Amino acid sequence: MPDMVLPRRDAPPADLVAAVQALKRERDAVIIAHYYQDGAIQDVADFVGDSLQMARFGAETKAKTIVVCGVHFMAETAKILAMDRTVLLPDTAAGCSLADSAPEAEFRAFVTARPDHRVVTYVNSTAAVKALSDICCTSSNAVQVVQSIPRDVPIIFGPDRFLGDWVAGQAGRELVLWRGSCEVHELFSAEAMQRQKQEHPGAITLVHPECPASIIALADVVGSTKKLLEAVRTGPERATWIVATEPGIIHQMRKARPHGVFLMAPAIVRGGPQGACSSCNECPHMKRNTLEKLWRCMRDGAPEVRLESELAARARLPIERMLAVG
Repeated sequence: MPDMVLPRRDAPPADLVAAVQALKRERDAVIIAHYYQDGAIQDVADFVGDSLQMARFGAETKAKTIVVCGVHFMAETAKILAMDRTVLLPDTAAGCSLADSAPEAEFRAFVTARPDHRVVTYVNSTAAVKALSDICCTSSNAVQVVQSIPRDVPIIFGPDRFLGDWVAGQAGRELVLWRGSCEVHELFSAEAMQRQKQEHPGAITLVHPECPASIIALADVVGSTKKLLEAVRTGPERATWIVATEPGIIHQMRKARPHGVFLMAPAIVRGGPQGACSSCNECPHMKRNTLEKLWRCMRDGAPEVRLESELAARARLPIERMLAVG
């Protein structure tokens, strides 16, 4: 886990963007941001992408400091691939409900009970869980990773049960699923989405495979954030799009198709009626990072992500195998 360091609380500069750009030069730093980050952070980043793209960029950059604008498992992954570099995370509380759904001890027992199984672990997991795995995957390459394993070898897939269920169907393989999920993607309402599609005939529905099967069944395009964005970039210029993933990606979608109409798929209100929530599909962890926190962490060189070298070495091998698959 990242170190807990309290930043100095003096007033930020009036032009945060200029201040961040200056700090990048001073610290020989690059900023890597996920598509789910706030638009202001995406705009100041050197690279914006999905988990697989972020991992590749972090592994290839020569910068001395890597600032990860995402959640802590992304920062851990960057550190695993760049142990000789400084890796910063603007807010140490930026966790992940999916990664948290697979505690190391419980996942270890699950794997140990199935010694003949190959373990495929989604990158949305802690370094400790990655270290228990044979190969990692992202939503971009999960199907290819599973297909790379001989068909006579049984497979454990974790921690996302919805992604695992979709991958099993796409790959034509039976998978033993860990029962984790993402608190954002599991909240979309199939009933409300059906009404939305009826109200917007001709709209193209984009769905991330972390969603339940009932949501995936309504999709025109299913795939990683990279794939969904590519569908917009290559799609009709003035289409209406229904987006069933975290809304941060719409920032890039609007850049790609400024004349398009983008509608967030409705979510189930926690503890309330279906389809009436306008913010339940925002990731509260991703949104913890702000431009001011980014500036402070770059100025202070903290919070810094540190990992034990032995753990990092064990976690690196399944990540490298993932990167080799593509």
